[in-house]
Amino acid sequence: MSRGRAFVLGATGQIGRPAVRALAGDGWEVTAASRGGGRDASWGEGVRTVALDREEEGALAAALGDGCDVLVDMVAFGRKHTAQLTGLSDRVGSAVVISSGAVYEDGRGRSFDTQGEPDGFPEYPVPIQETQRTVAAGDTTYGRRKVALEQDLLAAGDALPVTLLRAGAVHGEHGRVPRELYFVKRLLDGRARRVLAYGGESRFHPVHTSNLAELVRLAALRPASRALNAGDPQAPTVAEIGAAVDGVLGAETETVLVAGAPPEGGVGETPWTAPHSVVYDMSAAERELGYRPVTGYAESLPRTVAWLAERLDGRDWREAFPKMASSYGTLFDYAAEDAWLERYDGKA
Repeated sequence: MSRGRAFVLGATGQIGRPAVRALAGDGWEVTAASRGGGRDASWGEGVRTVALDREEEGALAAALGDGCDVLVDMVAFGRKHTAQLTGLSDRVGSAVVISSGAVYEDGRGRSFDTQGEPDGFPEYPVPIQETQRTVAAGDTTYGRRKVALEQDLLAAGDALPVTLLRAGAVHGEHGRVPRELYFVKRLLDGRARRVLAYGGESRFHPVHTSNLAELVRLAALRPASRALNAGDPQAPTVAEIGAAVDGVLGAETETVLVAGAPPEGGVGETPWTAPHSVVYDMSAAERELGYRPVTGYAESLPRTVAWLAERLDGRDWREAFPKMASSYGTLFDYAAEDAWLERYDGKA
């Protein structure tokens, strides 16, 4: 028996693909909407696909037709999208919307928005609970737009119950900004040594796409207005992540640990590197949804690594992952790293 109709926005993205698969596997009649109207090979034939640009006036309303029981939105940002969703509340039973851990700020008002400033990286409690204060709502940064989205959707909870999932560092196949590329490419390039700042102890809580999909599936079954963290069962250090990638590729890498901040030229800096840990408390999701992770970080890694290696085969990494290049700039300045290592070895 069908659980009802589910409509997924952003269905062919990194999170959307497994979310559609999880919902369809749980008995929902799923419509998978994306700009290109594509289909993932893992979806069953029962999944309906539709091409949809949500920014086109009236397009979402037309695609919804007479409505759905749950609308899952992977690509909602800011008040414009809030108004779009709440304007359809008469045709939508409940919603599940992907938010971000970037909404949080620490006791001194620091957040991901201030991390580029001197002493600007936030020092959150470990772990961060959903009651942690958030940045001010606005439209100037990613975090502020997500807070605006959250506040307006929660305020409309009587008309449209919505679960907001504050995702950590998303990982898995089909990512536009795959942090694991940092270690995978270095090994494929034959790098035998790596440098890690802050003693390799930096932690930025990851969440695998299958775990996010499980949270989506559970939230669809238990409609309510709430914000919940979304993370893996473990928050490994950057040194542990590097070692896990080594294990997948059968490599042995010497790791040189730097006690403090990255040396000159960004040597020792990775997509996880930070002076303070970012770890999310998952007890609320466990309590309210009955959440149990589908996978752990290390268990999920082989498929991610294989996908990355396939994408890199014969291509420049900036061509394969242009969003990664624009987000992180120079990740693979081997000349600067070798020069620093030469000086380091000379002092040893």
